[in-house]
Amino acid sequence: MDFLLNLSGPALYIIIFIAKTIEVSISTIRLVYVNKGERVKGAILGFVEILIWILVVSSVLTNITDDPFKIFAYAAGFSLGNYLGVSIESKIAVGLASIQVVVNEEDGDAMANILRDNEFGVTIIDGKGKNESKKDLLFVQLKRKRIPVAIKLIKETDPSAYISVNDIKSTVGGFIKK
Repeated sequence: MDFLLNLSGPALYIIIFIAKTIEVSISTIRLVYVNKGERVKGAILGFVEILIWILVVSSVLTNITDDPFKIFAYAAGFSLGNYLGVSIESKIAVGLASIQVVVNEEDGDAMANILRDNEFGVTIIDGKGKNESKKDLLFVQLKRKRIPVAIKLIKETDPSAYISVNDIKSTVGGFIKK
């Protein structure tokens, strides 16, 4: 702790910037884990996050009027931390998603079979589109990590398919490949 308090100038600004970036990135990921019901991971990340926060805030607030550049380093680290946290979270892709696909009736079974061959669970419902045209609605529940694979298969099968993707908190029953 004394190490941070004795630093000044560019070295201090860089440490504040990096530490704040790490802390906010952890915070963003922690929030996702907590929202997805991963309490233990959220608690561990929260512990690390608050340790970093206390160290950074104490170094920023010490003699803040004599060195206002610490504020800019802190704010810049906060901004970059948000960006990196969201980027990291999208790579981790915690949780489940639901994809709804609307296709012409003649394409529905073929698309469902392709998705099933790639270990996606699919439910088909009959629907009607504009001008009473018959449509198939495909419902797919999957892990978020697998969204790009599913969308690629759908687009390869029917480039004009309407696709809607939503996060879901939990499911009971059904087929989601482990």
